[in-house]
Amino acid sequence: MIPANIDDYRILAKKRLPKYLFEYIDGGAFGETTLRNNTADLQKIALRQRVLRDISTVDTSLSLFSKKWNLPVILAPVGIAGLNARRGEVLAAQAAEEKGVPFCLSTVSACSIEEVRKGTTHPFWFQLYMIKDRGFMDAMLERAVQAGTDTLMFTVDMPVPSTRYRDIRSGLSGGSVLRRLSARFMQSALRPAWAWDVGVMGRPHTLGNIAPVLGDNAGIDDFWAWLNQNFDASVTWKTLERIRAKWPGKLIIKGILDPQDAQEAAKLGADALIVSNHGGRQLDGALSSIRALPAIADAVQGDIKILMDSGIRSGLDVVRSLALGADAVMIGRPWVYGLAAAKKKGVRDVLDMLENEMRVSMALAGCTKLTDINSSTLA
Repeated sequence: MIPANIDDYRILAKKRLPKYLFEYIDGGAFGETTLRNNTADLQKIALRQRVLRDISTVDTSLSLFSKKWNLPVILAPVGIAGLNARRGEVLAAQAAEEKGVPFCLSTVSACSIEEVRKGTTHPFWFQLYMIKDRGFMDAMLERAVQAGTDTLMFTVDMPVPSTRYRDIRSGLSGGSVLRRLSARFMQSALRPAWAWDVGVMGRPHTLGNIAPVLGDNAGIDDFWAWLNQNFDASVTWKTLERIRAKWPGKLIIKGILDPQDAQEAAKLGADALIVSNHGGRQLDGALSSIRALPAIADAVQGDIKILMDSGIRSGLDVVRSLALGADAVMIGRPWVYGLAAAKKKGVRDVLDMLENEMRVSMALAGCTKLTDINSSTLA
């Protein structure tokens, strides 16, 4: 199959990956109501189609944090994304760099911040959770600074991990260690191309940024155990003041769904917030991000940059999001689908698809630059 859109890349990723990895990417919390609503609510947003306007030139670029980017699209941090293709986070960062869009590396990546930096030309963004071990956090901040990172994305919507039924059923979590190992082994054996590329040629295997804590011989079960034990449920806005004081660069707060929380983020001195429900992977039944976006945009009134993620599957969705108040969007699952299916080329293809779909959508809505996209673009 020649992929025509991101859904096609999802199908290809499912065919190539072991079940436990695909379900981890694709799934959400509990019954996945919010996961479904993220995409469904975006589809309900209609745009005004305008005619007889000069749309011979369409500019998709934007300025964000004093830098010019080719698209209002950021590759979001995704945990253990590097297991979907050999040294996957390095490939994704390279694809983003070639396309002229930001890439954000997850704390819980398969490739370390140093490995990704070595494989890229320009600094990338880095994402951090609030971890009980403050020494680990301080060390990660220092490693990010040493790698030249100037933008920190701090995720606040995961004080405790949610329950994801698909991960239990697939053997990624839940049940006995023997059951999990057996399930993952059998699923990996059914995907020999992936097993050779990642399991054999992708060695040595470490758990990226947390390898110094767990050691080089730790496995996925050690990874989840450490992570689940170290999320800090006591974190407050006061705690974030410490991060703001220590971090010398731009600070983005990820995981905002409530207008009052958005105002708190602006008051803290953050440079941007991300309207996000963690891709439907945390509180099932929470608002879709696109439904939460307008009230948040109204609450902050331009005091802080607004990014949005969760549910973006096309360039049309990007335009819809900008019309409702976002300055830019982030994509998670789409770039990982591309990575899993076709490595770096797949990530580039996904970004190219988004750009082409954006250009068509903007042109037919009579918009030739991003600043033309606003509430008047909505039908």
